[in-house]
Amino acid sequence: MVWPRLTTTENSMLIVTLTGGIGSGKTTVSRQFEQLGVPVVDTDLLARELVEPGEVALDEICQHFGQQVLNHDGTLNRAELRGLVFNAPDERKILEKILHPRIRQLTLERLDALKCSYAIVVIPLLLESGMVNPGDRTLVVDLPVEQQKKRVQARDGSSQQQIEQIIQAQTARQQRLDVADDVIDNSSTADKIKIQVEQLHQHYLMLAKKE
Repeated sequence: MVWPRLTTTENSMLIVTLTGGIGSGKTTVSRQFEQLGVPVVDTDLLARELVEPGEVALDEICQHFGQQVLNHDGTLNRAELRGLVFNAPDERKILEKILHPRIRQLTLERLDALKCSYAIVVIPLLLESGMVNPGDRTLVVDLPVEQQKKRVQARDGSSQQQIEQIIQAQTARQQRLDVADDVIDNSSTADKIKIQVEQLHQHYLMLAKKE
């Protein structure tokens, strides 16, 4: 499902979409921007809001996928749902049809409420979701695949096979780099990440003034 371009109606600001593969360090980078006072809208967090008990999106998910996707307390069993759609493109498209329009609408509402020069919108599965340049700039957090695998295993305790499957299902590293306007190399130290974020922050402030 292709998202239309992210454009706010209440104010004019530079919109930077941040993406990267699993374990690339998107959260680390977005938090660095937040520490510099930059508003961050994370679509993964918005998706979690939309599937809380009582939300219409959760009801629609249950209607299609069955009550098996619910935990005993009525919350969404993400692992169960992920298993149902991971290798089933048609089922994944149905889930996207339920969630993506709502995520986009909520993203726009959050952006419209901001008063700032620029904002970061984190879209982990930017290319996988069929989105092409939804913002003004695309920022990719990058690192070599082998390093990516090690970080995911250390973070999640996933097996090598599980990690391989997830990486294979995502857009290839080079394809992400091909669409990037800006790249943060996350293969080194936290200090070097901070330097790159600060440099980009100044660059985005300058670009925002020209908007």
